[in-house]
Amino acid sequence: SLTHVARPQERMSTEERASPFVNVFAQECARMNELLAAVRRTLLELDMGLKGDLSVTEGMEALMRRLYDNMTPPEWQAVSWPSLRTLNSWFANMLARYRQLAEWVAELHAPRVTWISGLFNPQAFLTAVMQVTARRTEWPLDKLAIVADVTKKTAEEIDGPTRDGAYVHGLSLQGARWDATAGVLEEATLKDLHPPMPVVLIRAAEREKSEPRDVYLCPVYQTQSRGSTYVFTAGLRTKVPAAKWVMAGGAMLMDVS
Repeated sequence: SLTHVARPQERMSTEERASPFVNVFAQECARMNELLAAVRRTLLELDMGLKGDLSVTEGMEALMRRLYDNMTPPEWQAVSWPSLRTLNSWFANMLARYRQLAEWVAELHAPRVTWISGLFNPQAFLTAVMQVTARRTEWPLDKLAIVADVTKKTAEEIDGPTRDGAYVHGLSLQGARWDATAGVLEEATLKDLHPPMPVVLIRAAEREKSEPRDVYLCPVYQTQSRGSTYVFTAGLRTKVPAAKWVMAGGAMLMDVS
C-alpha cells in the first residue's frame, strides 16, 4: 500500500529550503499526501460499510458506482489535478506521479529532467524557473518571460540538470508534429494524433528578448479539454506562417487520455 510522501525539509539546510524548486516540490508532496489521505479514507469507510461496521451512506453508494463504472470519484478529483482519464488510467498516472516525488525526496537535489506533466501545479514550477533566474541575474521578476527551447534528446539521454532553467518532458503536440531533425513544426501525420515532444529546456529570459521571429506562440494545456487548463505559451520554430498552426488548432498537451 502507498504511504505518504516524506517531508524533506528536516534534512535540508536553510539555504536549500529557500530554493524555489524545493518549495515547489515540497508543495507537490503536500498535495500528494492530501490526495492519498482522501483515497485511503474513502476506501476504508467503504470497506467498513460493506463489512457492516458502518452504515452504508449515499456517499458510499456513489463511490461504489463510480468505481464500478471506472470513473474517478469526485472526492478524489477535488484534491487531484485536471484529468479526463478513466479510473484505472488515472490511478496508474497517480502512481507515476507518486514515484517522481518519492525519488526526489530520496535524492534531494534537482532532477536531471522533470516530468512536468506529473505535477499538480506546473505553473508554480515555471515561476520557480523565473525566480532562480531573477536571483542569479538580479533582473526584476516582472521583466522575465518563459522560453521553451526544444532539444533533440529524450529524457533518458539527459545526463544531468542544466545550469540555466530546467529540462522537462511529458509534452505532446496536437494539430502538428515536431521535426526533430530540422527543429521546426511540421504537419501532423495520419493516426498520430498526439506525437510526443523531445525534452524541452524551460528557461527565463528578458521579456523584450523572449519572442524571436519565425515562431508559433503555442499554447500549452494540461488536458485535451483546453480552456481553464492553460499553463503557458511556448514559442516553437516554424518555417511557415504561424497562422497555419492557429487554423490547425496547434497546441501542446501535458496529459493525453
